[in-house]
Amino acid sequence: MAARRVGAGGRRRRPGRAGTASPEQKGRPMGRVVAETDKRPLRALLLDLDGTLLADDWYADALVQTCREVAAAHPGLDEARLLDANRNAWDGYWPRIEERWMLGELDGASVRLEVWRRTLRACGLEDETLALRAAETHHKHSRAGYRLYDDVAALLAAAREADIPLAIITNGASDDQRDKLRTLGIEGWFGAVVISGEAGVGKPDPAVFELALEGLGAEAGAACHVGDLLGADVAGANAAGVRSVWLNRNGARREHGDPEPDLEVRSLSELIPLLTR
Repeated sequence: MAARRVGAGGRRRRPGRAGTASPEQKGRPMGRVVAETDKRPLRALLLDLDGTLLADDWYADALVQTCREVAAAHPGLDEARLLDANRNAWDGYWPRIEERWMLGELDGASVRLEVWRRTLRACGLEDETLALRAAETHHKHSRAGYRLYDDVAALLAAAREADIPLAIITNGASDDQRDKLRTLGIEGWFGAVVISGEAGVGKPDPAVFELALEGLGAEAGAACHVGDLLGADVAGANAAGVRSVWLNRNGARREHGDPEPDLEVRSLSELIPLLTR
């Protein structure tokens, strides 16, 4: 099925950030259903991308490789100093532009270039050519590090076998998120792809879930959404009337007041029985 080019948006976490889980949930059996609605037949599966399908360990390695190459090609630049400067540049820049990036007002390439401008400036250099080359190198290494979690292929195959349509709902710039899907080779699995930078709205706004459901021709009560962030994925699905599944790969704690998922799992493989009943 060809993916319908709809949109989605909202907040995207920094690479490598995890969700959180409560003290009373520590030791809770994974896959425990906490809402009766999870017993209803499933007719559509909505999935987050980063940290759910796409492993989120690519960023740090890509940055280290980039700083090493830039330092090696330019005597006087120190790899460790570049690393620190880049992290500081990102931390200082991201809060100012996150919302604009999410809603498609800035693309990923522009953000990467500005972060590297600031990185080099902090190291005493004003060199636009070098900043552009560093940003491109960083993206090249990032793309080389994209990989699916080991449990993704079986879930996608099970959904196809059960004739359950799939949608992606992801917060991010269109160029970055589309590139991830193409690089991973999974874009064709989804009947709807909802990206914040294309829709002008993102998780946890229920509108993005409605866009995905519309793209699949599915009803909210017959769908579930799987994601690793409580504030974006679980809160948004709950608000949209879609069953929420928190993918808590690292056994994080859910704090008091955090959104409560209908289902909590440690692996996507735990969802396969839901597709076949």
